[in-house]
Amino acid sequence: MGSEEEPSQVQRALVDSLAGAISGGISRTVTSPLDVIKIRFQVQLEPTTTWGVLQRDVYGPSKYTGLLQATKDILREEGLPGFWRGNVPALLMYMPYTAIQFTVLHKLKTFASGSSRTEDHLHLSPYLSYVSGALAGCAATIGSYPFDLLRTILASQGEPKVYPNMRSAFVDIIKTRGVQGLYSGLSPTLVEIIPYAGLQFGSYDTFKRSMMTWNRYRYSQLNLGSEDDSVSSFQLFLCGFAAGTFSKAACHPLDVVKKRFQIEGLKRHPRYGARIESSTYKGMYHALKEIVAKEGFGALYKGLFPSLVKSAPAGAVTFVAYEYISDWIGSKAGVE
Repeated sequence: MGSEEEPSQVQRALVDSLAGAISGGISRTVTSPLDVIKIRFQVQLEPTTTWGVLQRDVYGPSKYTGLLQATKDILREEGLPGFWRGNVPALLMYMPYTAIQFTVLHKLKTFASGSSRTEDHLHLSPYLSYVSGALAGCAATIGSYPFDLLRTILASQGEPKVYPNMRSAFVDIIKTRGVQGLYSGLSPTLVEIIPYAGLQFGSYDTFKRSMMTWNRYRYSQLNLGSEDDSVSSFQLFLCGFAAGTFSKAACHPLDVVKKRFQIEGLKRHPRYGARIESSTYKGMYHALKEIVAKEGFGALYKGLFPSLVKSAPAGAVTFVAYEYISDWIGSKAGVE
């Protein structure tokens, strides 16, 4: 019996991995410009709004002071390719990340529900959806973190480049920080990813269940003789959009702290503001206190607007693409 089930488990894992990787690659490439702007804001010590510039005089003049201004500056100084700076390591990070995440998520939900059928996973309690999402997010983060670090460094540097390519950034990190440097900022990342991934997948399942309930109610009111609760692609998009917005807004301060740890002590062109010196932050709590003390409470939400503008459609695209690609590959492979 076990030998008969094993091939289907392997096939299911391959379907989840491939669908997750493809959906992650699509989402990542489409939303890269907003991610670049978000990272520039997050690693800038100077205020990122005109109001903040007028109110505080801790650092020098700000390079970026708003979404539109940052967009125009990057386009003028770096051209269109500037909006996809760091996209190669981002794809190398995000595609295995989503592949691992969706594979582990499906495994955990199968274990919790006792069934490998996706439809049965929707009957899990919100608590189990949250825990499954959090654990899947942790596994995916650890497996793909060095590429996340390289993506942040390349996307934050601007022009003239400090690191001409991914290899030069990698070599410099090894020289200055050692191998452990490839995992700089991992602790705050894991602290961030637990609530973020949990909220993202837990709220997505909750929104999807609510949408199915609404569809059943709508069909019963129309007296069509059937209660079709299937969710349309537009409804899936709305569920993913809402889940992405909610989870990102709740966890953004931890993402700011993570980005600071990732570029701490590395080279930075003066044009893009003050450099974050080595050992500036002694830990996550210390970093939070330092950022609030020197830059104000609003600094914990630097880059929030482009982050939300990016994360909402990114979440929507990822979930919709995954659902459809997974169903298509599964039907071709004969896997439910």
